[in-house]
Amino acid sequence: MIAARSPVVHLAIRAATPLALVVGVYLLFAGHNNPGGGFAAGLVFGAVLTLRTITNLAPPIKPTPLISAGILIVLIVSAAPIVWGGPFLDQQVVEVELPLLDKVKSGSALPFDIGVTAIVIGLIAALVEGLSGSSPVSSTEGELV
Repeated sequence: MIAARSPVVHLAIRAATPLALVVGVYLLFAGHNNPGGGFAAGLVFGAVLTLRTITNLAPPIKPTPLISAGILIVLIVSAAPIVWGGPFLDQQVVEVELPLLDKVKSGSALPFDIGVTAIVIGLIAALVEGLSGSSPVSSTEGELV
């Protein structure tokens, strides 16, 4: 594949990766009040992962732990309000005064979005792994490897 051998492609992906990561982080944190959120950030991070994987700039990651961790985070954040007598998926907002940043406000939607981001990245990693051609079935014998 030309993407794995081309120095121009390697340089372009290395140059674009930090910018894409900054955009993904912005989408993750700004998604509560503006367009974006966990799904959009997961797509941006997944695109970076895909480009770096097909050019051999990063080793493929295992999707199962990411998907499992994301589902666990989403379930905990969704069900936690029930413990304190609130409704399922109720959001709690916390405000903190910081010396340099003044008033910082965040809510329980942020860890929920982080869980969604992990699920989306895991699903994209599973897709890349599935399309990579490494099948669990041997093509010569037809048996499971």
